[in-house]
Amino acid sequence: MNAVLEQPMILVVDDEVHLRNSLSSILNIHGYTSSTADSGETALEVLQGRHFELILLDLCMPGVDGHQVMRWIADHQLDTCIVVVSGDVSIDSAISALRHGACDYLKKPYETEELLLKIENALSRRRLEKEHRAINLQLKASERWYRYMVNSSPDFIYTLDADGVCTFCNDRAQSLLGYSREAIIGRHFSSFIHTEDLEAARYVIRERRAGDRAASNVEIRIPHGTNSTLLTLEFNSFGIYEESDTDAPPKYIGTYGVAKDVTEKKKTTELIMYQAYHDQLTGLGNRKLFKDHLELGIAQARRYQHKLALMFLDLDRFKVVNDTLGHVVGDLLLIEVAARLRNCLREGDTLARQGGDEFTLLLPQINHRDNAICAAEKIIKEFGVPFQIDGHELYVPMSIGIALYPDHGDSMDTLIKNADIAMYDSKAKGRNRYQMYASSMSISFDERFSLEIQMHKALEKEEFLVVYQPQINMLTGKISGMEALVRWASPLRGYMAPMEFIPLAEETGLIIPIGEFVLKSVFQQAKLWKQVGLLPQRIAVNISSRHLEQDGFVDFITCLLQEYDLSGSLFEIEITENTLLNDGDHIIEKLRTLSGMGIKIALDDFGTGYSSLGYLKKFPIDTIKIDQSFMPRFAGDSDNESIVTAICTLAQGLHIKLIAEGVEKADQYQLLHTLNCNEAQGFLFCKPLASQDITDLLIKDPPLGACWV
Repeated sequence: MNAVLEQPMILVVDDEVHLRNSLSSILNIHGYTSSTADSGETALEVLQGRHFELILLDLCMPGVDGHQVMRWIADHQLDTCIVVVSGDVSIDSAISALRHGACDYLKKPYETEELLLKIENALSRRRLEKEHRAINLQLKASERWYRYMVNSSPDFIYTLDADGVCTFCNDRAQSLLGYSREAIIGRHFSSFIHTEDLEAARYVIRERRAGDRAASNVEIRIPHGTNSTLLTLEFNSFGIYEESDTDAPPKYIGTYGVAKDVTEKKKTTELIMYQAYHDQLTGLGNRKLFKDHLELGIAQARRYQHKLALMFLDLDRFKVVNDTLGHVVGDLLLIEVAARLRNCLREGDTLARQGGDEFTLLLPQINHRDNAICAAEKIIKEFGVPFQIDGHELYVPMSIGIALYPDHGDSMDTLIKNADIAMYDSKAKGRNRYQMYASSMSISFDERFSLEIQMHKALEKEEFLVVYQPQINMLTGKISGMEALVRWASPLRGYMAPMEFIPLAEETGLIIPIGEFVLKSVFQQAKLWKQVGLLPQRIAVNISSRHLEQDGFVDFITCLLQEYDLSGSLFEIEITENTLLNDGDHIIEKLRTLSGMGIKIALDDFGTGYSSLGYLKKFPIDTIKIDQSFMPRFAGDSDNESIVTAICTLAQGLHIKLIAEGVEKADQYQLLHTLNCNEAQGFLFCKPLASQDITDLLIKDPPLGACWV
């Protein structure tokens, strides 16, 4: 069995408890055995009774300091090795410590790797010293230790003469710089320096100052001797002076310096800085970088009396792409969008990604607003060309808002806000266009913001209400179902129809709590009708695509059915064709689950969207509703009549129920009856009514449509 090697004992001497405990913990973690002393006096007591291979010694301590401890060790000829760990960074202190027997010197604060390396070097030197002592007792220990310390240092150590010619360097030159010692000694330092750093090197590498005024932690680049690698070294150097026997000032005779390789550290720092100021997906600048450039651009524009333009850019159909084709394709598209936008830039422009599908563009130093308009038109034109992404041809137009300095604001926040307002105005006016900011937009934006706040309060104060419009069986004229519709009884704006607030509710996400309110109201009313025996055959409820996309939507419906003890076959949910475009497979799964619960699925506004037969075959559609936009000129209008006729024929062929909306005239009803349309609704029969009025109508059960046959 191999003998277990005895671990070297190390004594940690430091009056600062945190540093002392930290050193001891590091030593123990890395397999060393350590003891501690909180003062010079304690260290002397411990050393009298115990042997230590190595002492980590602080110099600056009250009472007996580190220098006195080293003198005591020297006087008593203790066989130990001393590494000074001190916050005193002066060269004089380091030289004094080495002269008094220290084998190495470590400045506070230090890195763990540096500490461990110096300990291992010191212990290695100690082992070598014991071996060499037996071979050559005449070799002076101090000289041997000094040479070993210098040559085994991980840093490059050098001296220059007064003319800047290298007179000494350690062995690290070969492994670090790629030069042998012979290739460096005798050459001027400037022959090794990167040309762009020569000026700085003259005052750092060839340092003439001494003491606290000497150079420290200055980075200089040096090309590697055998390849094209560019190293970054951190230099600490000071002037060497020869004392005179006369009163003449000391004579400068050269420079002593130490250089540490910080190439990898520099790269890491640069990478961290890059990541802090750039978007990781597209490589564009991020919000922080853009704001920094905008702030600088405004300062320069103010100083030199010129304009600048700030653009907010937003993709118009990115959500559809992301939801239908997935986030991987969405990310690839954003990368291509960034590349295409870069091609539209001038030198000096700043393009950044704000997040999602929003980008910002800074055009500094423009002469006229037409310069910004020209840039916006160029971008709009570029985005008229489809993207080829992963086998898909994608048309993704861009909406742009523009704000100018100083016309539309003289501060960063004002310009950003106004460009954003202009971008939303561009979307409101049809998308795929640019809009220059105008003060009237702020009024419109403030109006939208005010309406959003009022909607929040309306939900809290229960200002929304549900009305019902009968759906009429075309053969019997009897009520065959009800469509639930939401209205807003605003105390500030009066009785509001859905088109006045639903689009903003969709945009802000308030459509989800509004939709939940409508569903709860409908289920509650259905239970009341069931209790009095007036339950209609079917109640239809419009469902927003945003609401349907929620993960808990199906569970929400299931809970309502259980809470109010109602059958799913009583209900029909109405969705638009655009809903089917969003996250198709996920929507299919939800619709099929709802259909399995007996709930009917109606496709609303049919004929106004894509009207794809594929959707009718792929999705569990029970009903299609002819959009009311075809009704005003339906009878007597050959185009609309042809469209409605085709829809009726299609529905009959696929055995799908058909409901016509917006029927207001008798001739419309009669023509729909001729086309075998199943049901109709509109003002010709009954306007939307409150639940109590609908209850009275259900009690009477009049044939609302039979008289028109």
